[in-house]
Amino acid sequence: MSAQSPARWTDPEQQELEERVAAAELAWLSMDVDVQTLRVEIDNFALIHHQLLGPLYARLDELDALVAEAVAARSGRPEDRRRAAEARQQVEELPDLDALFDSVQELSERDRSGRGEEAGPGERTAPPPAAAPTRVRPGKEAQRIYRELVRRAHPDLTTDPAEQQRRAAFLARVNEAYAYGDAAALEGLAAEWSTAPEAAPALDSPDRSDWLRRRLDWLTAKIAETATEQVRLEQTPMGQLLALAPQDPDRLLEQLAEELLAKAAERQAELERLLGGHGPVDGHGSVDPHGSVPVGDNGTDPTDVQESHTMFAQIPTTDAAAVPADAALLDVREQDEWDAGHVDGALHIPLGQVIARLGELPDEKLYVLCRVGGRSAQVVQYLVQQGRDAVNVDGGMYAWESAGRPMVSSTGQAAFVL
Repeated sequence: MSAQSPARWTDPEQQELEERVAAAELAWLSMDVDVQTLRVEIDNFALIHHQLLGPLYARLDELDALVAEAVAARSGRPEDRRRAAEARQQVEELPDLDALFDSVQELSERDRSGRGEEAGPGERTAPPPAAAPTRVRPGKEAQRIYRELVRRAHPDLTTDPAEQQRRAAFLARVNEAYAYGDAAALEGLAAEWSTAPEAAPALDSPDRSDWLRRRLDWLTAKIAETATEQVRLEQTPMGQLLALAPQDPDRLLEQLAEELLAKAAERQAELERLLGGHGPVDGHGSVDPHGSVPVGDNGTDPTDVQESHTMFAQIPTTDAAAVPADAALLDVREQDEWDAGHVDGALHIPLGQVIARLGELPDEKLYVLCRVGGRSAQVVQYLVQQGRDAVNVDGGMYAWESAGRPMVSSTGQAAFVL
């Protein structure tokens, strides 16, 4: 009978540390994936939000300024003039959305480049980095940490090509921190190197327990850092907005567009009421806040000619019954709405995909449809800004159905508007 090999003895305290480190690694990796996913979702939502709703916000700001100017012209009060000037200044100071998002994308790509990531297919390469700050003479603590890191992480300490490349990349970060005398960054790099899995002592090494404790401390700090970043992202304006409908952001954009269109209609009606009172305005549709205001018995200027409302840009709109039979139609509803009932031959691109799929749109005049006209109004506003010929079908598919225009479904059942 052969003797059995004795079971390997393990230190219970070290075994517990092994388990805690493994659990912390899993928790940190899961949190990091969640945070990176949230960051991408917020960035994408912010882009679509500003591209599609930005023109509506700008229209509201312009209407607010025109209303304030009309009120100031009628009342002549200094306080109303001040408010009108502030409202007009806000409109004039609005940033250019295209320039804004170009700068955001450049910063994002520059940040990715700083982390050593490559640009993906179709992505622009990062612009040249900004001029580096003036270097300083590193202090004694920075010198000590730097020498220790170079001694431990030098590529010549290994013969494995992949490991040499990893060490060289790490030392490039070390050299950059040292050039600026950044002792705190060097300390962080030292902690990262000493706790990396590649630096782990063997399971039976007497140094294993000490390494596990340092690794656990490093992971705990990373978990706290990642959690803080998640909270920061969730509390940004776009993060809070996305949290209202994380599973269906396109419907949220539709609701916001309808609210903005309703507000714009209210402002337009108020402006027309004020202009109907013959308030003096200049030839550009804004009130001259410096001129005197002659007032009649009814509080209006009896000599001024009523302003033409056509000077105010409107979303190109048509009735469903007036859409030509051979018109190019774009349906921006979601897939389930499309499947329930749509116009045969229409192009289907959901609202959230319009920007990415602009190349699929025909060059001819486009008639844009949604359920009631809110989402399609956003798209028309955006397309017109891009120089495209687009018209919003007022009332959407409900109006199309009421006008007796033909519809088909994707299910083979009777078509209806969902």
